[in-house]
Amino acid sequence: MTQADFLKAPFSAPAALPAEALTGPERFFNRELSWLAFNWRVLDEARNPRVPLLERLRFLSISATNLDEFYTVRVAGLRELVREGNVLFSDDGLSPAEQLALINADARRLLHTQQTVWNKLKKELEAEGIALLTRSKLNRKDGAFLADYFLNKVFPVLSPLAIDPAHPFPFIPNTGFCLALELERATDGRRLQALLPIPQQIDRFVALPGGKRFVPMEELLLLHLGSLFPGYRDTGHCAFRVLRDSDIEVEDEAEDLVREFETALKRRRRGQVIRMKITAGAPEDLRALIMDELAVTSDEVVEVKGMVGMADLKELVLDSRRDLQWPSFTPRVPERVQDHDGDMFAAIRQKDMLLHHPYETFDMVIRFLSQAAGDPNVLAIKQTLYRTSQDSPIVAALCEAAESGKSVTALVELKARFDEAANIRQSRRLERAGAHVVYGFINYKTHAKISTVVRREGDHLVTYTHYGTGNYHPITARIYTDLSFFTCDPALGRDATKVFNYLSGYVQPEGLENIAISPISLKPRLLELIAAEASHARAGRPAEIWAKMNSVIDSGVIDALYAASEAGVKINLVIRGICGLRPGIKGLSENIRVKSIVGRFLEHSRIVCFGNGYGLPSRGARVFFSSADWMGRNLNRRVETLVEATNPTVKAQIVSQIMAANLADEAQSWVLGPDGRYLRDLPEGRDDLFNCHRFFMENPSLSGRGSAGAKDVPKLAHAMD
Repeated sequence: MTQADFLKAPFSAPAALPAEALTGPERFFNRELSWLAFNWRVLDEARNPRVPLLERLRFLSISATNLDEFYTVRVAGLRELVREGNVLFSDDGLSPAEQLALINADARRLLHTQQTVWNKLKKELEAEGIALLTRSKLNRKDGAFLADYFLNKVFPVLSPLAIDPAHPFPFIPNTGFCLALELERATDGRRLQALLPIPQQIDRFVALPGGKRFVPMEELLLLHLGSLFPGYRDTGHCAFRVLRDSDIEVEDEAEDLVREFETALKRRRRGQVIRMKITAGAPEDLRALIMDELAVTSDEVVEVKGMVGMADLKELVLDSRRDLQWPSFTPRVPERVQDHDGDMFAAIRQKDMLLHHPYETFDMVIRFLSQAAGDPNVLAIKQTLYRTSQDSPIVAALCEAAESGKSVTALVELKARFDEAANIRQSRRLERAGAHVVYGFINYKTHAKISTVVRREGDHLVTYTHYGTGNYHPITARIYTDLSFFTCDPALGRDATKVFNYLSGYVQPEGLENIAISPISLKPRLLELIAAEASHARAGRPAEIWAKMNSVIDSGVIDALYAASEAGVKINLVIRGICGLRPGIKGLSENIRVKSIVGRFLEHSRIVCFGNGYGLPSRGARVFFSSADWMGRNLNRRVETLVEATNPTVKAQIVSQIMAANLADEAQSWVLGPDGRYLRDLPEGRDDLFNCHRFFMENPSLSGRGSAGAKDVPKLAHAMD
């Protein structure tokens, strides 16, 4: 047993802080630095020998992509505050300028470590026959192949750009990657500065015959500069990549929200440069010119000794080398659905069903809507869409239903960051099919995951409802762990309908029977439940809280958890990403511990369980799942749901299977200390550490069991190799 096993390990001895810190800003961790700590954990998976080689390469790419997005949104926002002279302090007492200084130092360390990890992975890849080659390592056959490739697949899309008074410096878009060149004409020594933007539409790495040896695009271009600048020779060059402010501002009174967002997306592409990475040793004149033209300061420039644009390494996760990736895994079809020959409505009518993705296939959600589209007894479908795939089968089903004459209402969230353009396209497609498309609120994002199907059954109308913790996105559903709850309970159907009416008509719902929603009642309900648990503790009854989130940063919720801890409530939190709560502090949070799980799948479900005077696990516990993290934006500026699970089997599945396995996990868990450091304990030679992802792959979800039965919750163990 390690300290990461929150089911069995005792709470550690608390650390002490000065008395004034217990009520001051020191009681919180900084949001931005906590996010960086999460990305360090992601990067650490890239050097974890227990992870297959190409998956480690994927983790390295993810850490780079994450950092890019962090800069284009969070750092961009802080820089704007500094420019405006805003000295608004964060919950932990830091000004925007102080936060930027700390972020910059930590991010530079992270970037340096990424290069170190890449250099090590590169050697391991070479040992497996996967090589990334420079120009000097190419043979004659390679040269002939690359000459043909360049001429036919690259040359037509390039735009070499001279830089002089007649050719002003071009616009470089967000994540734009360029070669900058100093050239000299052979005939008279005339010097020329030029840019060679590398189009984002072409692959970064060119596969040589055999598919195991690759040449970076920048090397291919340098190899063929003579074709691009005939008569000139290369006297100096560098590569650089820019990140721009990608936050979107929309006018509050926008008359046409779709058109306003289309305009805002164009503004995003032209946002201010937030950071520029450039290869170390760049010619001084060239470096100065680029910085001047892009209006970046020295603290916004990162010199890279190694690869610029590490996010592109995902291209090297080769389908041909499945042996270097996670063992294949096929999501299960729930046995109960199979018992009913694939009929989702019959399976749901039997009793409520909770599916745990990706272990149970997301195809069941698609089947639910596809069956509804083709069912003559279905009269109406309502659906929220926050993020979905490019060729979404969900949208296809809704279009089919609308075209067949059913009443279809789709709430499309245009403010889903980085998916705005895709959502605009989907909304146009739905409108053409005859669906009613609404966009919710200008001031609030609609982040709730709800779908309803109204079906005529005899003389009655029955509402089938799906509540989820994740997006209606079949691709991310393969790697995100989320919950899908299906029910035909009339009260839950009425609640869902009231939420849809709120979204389309702006009238606050009254008399919600089983759910709470933000920005109206979700946070008050949470605070009430936490306070009730504290009351149980003060009365001497068993008092526990188990919760699982992506992020916990709302100061009101954190202070409520601190108060519950001091009342004697034992609180176990599984927080994957940002955590502003400081655990294990005497007189503040000595009964709270926090861990983060980072592994094969991305933990995304939001769950909270309250002992309710009975302790955990117990039949008397109150169990909830939600679309909302415990952050100010989710609780105050988004439409979110908090759904109580009352079905005994669903409750047992969430508490004794899903939450228990997450709490018991050792192999993928990082424990947060009172000082803000995350520590992982992987004892040498211990191959028996419990891995919750592996457990879920090997054990079917409780409420999806059919005639096979579900007498007992599976024992918390997985097969040994």
